Amino acid sequence: MKHYELLEHTADVGVKAYGNTVAEAFEHAAEAMFDIITDKSKIKPVGEYTIQLEAPDLEQLLVDWLSQLLFLNGVKNLVFGKFKVSLEGNLLTAQVFGEEYDTRKHKMGMEIKAVTYHMLVVSEKKPVYVQVLFDI
Repeated sequence: MKHYELLEHTADVGVKAYGNTVAEAFEHAAEAMFDIITDKSKIKPVGEYTIQLEAPDLEQLLVDWLSQLLFLNGVKNLVFGKFKVSLEGNLLTAQVFGEEYDTRKHKMGMEIKAVTYHMLVVSEKKPVYVQVLFDI
């Protein structure tokens, strides 16, 4: 199964990420986001960070999850290449692995300004997938 596909949109970039579970689809959405930001294959998992979030529903949780990663990217200059997400209802706990962004090592991709609610989908039915649009 492919992890994700990019969706064409006029001024933004979208992602449809797949998984055997919703948690795995959340992981693949994060992978896709960092493949847009930089080449995630060059990211070494030298740092480990824990993220815990709770939201009223899975759609809000997806936006919060990706927004938190985007915040860490923008404020702490971190890039991530590996994600382990667990979901219990609307509570997300994740271990994320990455390193500080280095222009000598990581190529510059597109700058993602925000995670949007436009076209947002979390589908728990088979095939499980999430869909999100990024403001670039």
